[in-house]
This record gives sequence, structure tokens and C-alpha cells, in this order.
Amino acid sequence: MCFYKKKKTGNGTQSGSLGPFSEWKGCGPSRYKVGTMAEKFDCHYCRDPLQGKKYVEKDGHHCCLKCFDKFCANTCVECRKPISADSKEVHYKNRYWHEGCFRCSKCLHPLASETFVAKDNKILCNKCTTREDSLKCKGCFKPIVAGDQNVEYKGIVWHKDCFTCSNCKQVIGTGSFFPKGEDFYCTTCHEAKFAKHCVKCNKAITSGGITYQDQPWHAECFVCVTCSKKLAGQRFTAVEDQYYCVDCYKNFVAKKCAGCKNPITGFGKGSSVVAYEGQSWHDYCFHCKKCSVNLANKRFVFHQEQVYCPDCAKKL
Repeated sequence: MCFYKKKKTGNGTQSGSLGPFSEWKGCGPSRYKVGTMAEKFDCHYCRDPLQGKKYVEKDGHHCCLKCFDKFCANTCVECRKPISADSKEVHYKNRYWHEGCFRCSKCLHPLASETFVAKDNKILCNKCTTREDSLKCKGCFKPIVAGDQNVEYKGIVWHKDCFTCSNCKQVIGTGSFFPKGEDFYCTTCHEAKFAKHCVKCNKAITSGGITYQDQPWHAECFVCVTCSKKLAGQRFTAVEDQYYCVDCYKNFVAKKCAGCKNPITGFGKGSSVVAYEGQSWHDYCFHCKKCSVNLANKRFVFHQEQVYCPDCAKKL
């Protein structure tokens, strides 16, 4: 009769439990029998008479207890001492223990009469197996057990209080953070070390933002100087580092066309402008006063604040 039964549990571990002890000890070819000799037999090793004495029968031979311990006994994996015939022996996967030595390698809890798990050549109780298999905190390297508050990012787990800013070392916990390589920063430290600052308010741009002429802005700071309308995604005009929406530029800034008297915005039709002697025209408004031929990009004559083509000018 064997002293254990075992079954596969997966993940390279095996679990087992120990059965009842018998007069027969060991398993398979290692079995032996302990008893008191009633017949006339001598010890197979020292030849001392065994009649009336306790003896061990193994592999068809009879021997005294002293010779059994010396020549036949299994060695305990834990204490490295022989397991005598009078001792209770635990046998698992060709390894042997004294009953008292068969303990959890972590907490030393006795396992001779309890279920156990064999993992990585170690014997563990069920409780310590759970701890071994549990997630480890990246910060303190201790197990994260059920009920612990924790933070997880890309498969890595921390206790809540172990998840700290790489710069100021303050606990981030479940708050907002910014990853940079293997480091993590709280909002304040990230803004100080990495964030761009708005050219208008000089505060950090933590999300969104726009860039104009290589300068960063908060979207809410990039507005029309006259009406404060947001200009992000809208058409606008810049005049001497001031920014105007289309309507405000037309009404308050744009020059008026000397021909049609409407604002010259630079948008849409008439985006090309003709300027001469302090006056400006839409390109489509720049034509001869007499024959109305368009003179944009052509020779013209300017006479008494009026524009003429060369032919009409000769007739003046």
C-alpha cells in the first residue's frame, strides 16, 4: 500500500494527499515489513540472531533495526537523516520524508495528513500556493491579495499606495498620471517637466492645444482680439501679432477697396490685392476708369486719383 495518492493539477504542479499507514512501509520495490521474529533467523548483515527481537524484512532478507538504518533506510529529504523502521515515512515521487519533516517549505505547516501541492521541487500547503501564484506589486514586490486596492497599467500591478510619481515620490494611487518610458508622473510634475506652455497665459497645455507659427496655445486662449471668438479651426487674419476673426477684420481692420469701397479681406474672390500710392483695390476692381478693362498685372496710368489704361490715358 502506498502512502500517497497524486494527480496532475496543471501549471507544472502536482497535488496529493497521504493515505493511512500500514505495517508495510514504502511503495513498489522499496516495500519492507516490520515485525517481531518468532523463528530462528539471523540478521542478513551482522548475523546476530533475530529470534524474539524486532526485525525488518526487505527484498526477501531479514535484518535487525540497527542494520536496517545503516544499510536499507531511506534518507529524509528535509533533515538528511535515515528514516528508521520505527518512524512513519512519507513517500512522494521517489523522495522520502519523516512524517514530521513533511512540511510546507514556506510556512512549515505539517502536511502529512493534509493535501499539498508540489511546485518547482518544493512542497507547499494550499494557502502558500495561492500566495506564490498571486500577482506581485511592482513597487514593493509583495503579493497583491484579495481585497487590496491596486492600480493596473499595461499588465503591471501596484498596490494603490505603491504607485508613486517618479519625480516627487508622492502617491498617485488612482489619480491621473502620465507615463514616460518606465516612469510615471503626477499631473503637476508632468506639467513642470514636459508640458508645453501657452504663449498667452504661460500655463501648461495638458491636453489639446494648437500651434501657430511654431508657438503653442490653449485653444481657449487663441481668440479674436476684438470679439474673443475662438479661432481654432476658423479662418482668421494676423496683423502685427494680433489675431482677428473674418468679421472683425472686415469691420475694423481691413482696408477699403478704392473701387467698390468694400473691405479687402484677402479671402475668397479678390484675394489678390493691388496697392498703389497708399490706395488698395481688389484685383477685380482694378480697371480703367474710361473703358473698364481690367488692369491687374498690366501697365496703367494713374491720373488725378483715377486709373486708366495707356490707350485711354492718351486721350485725356
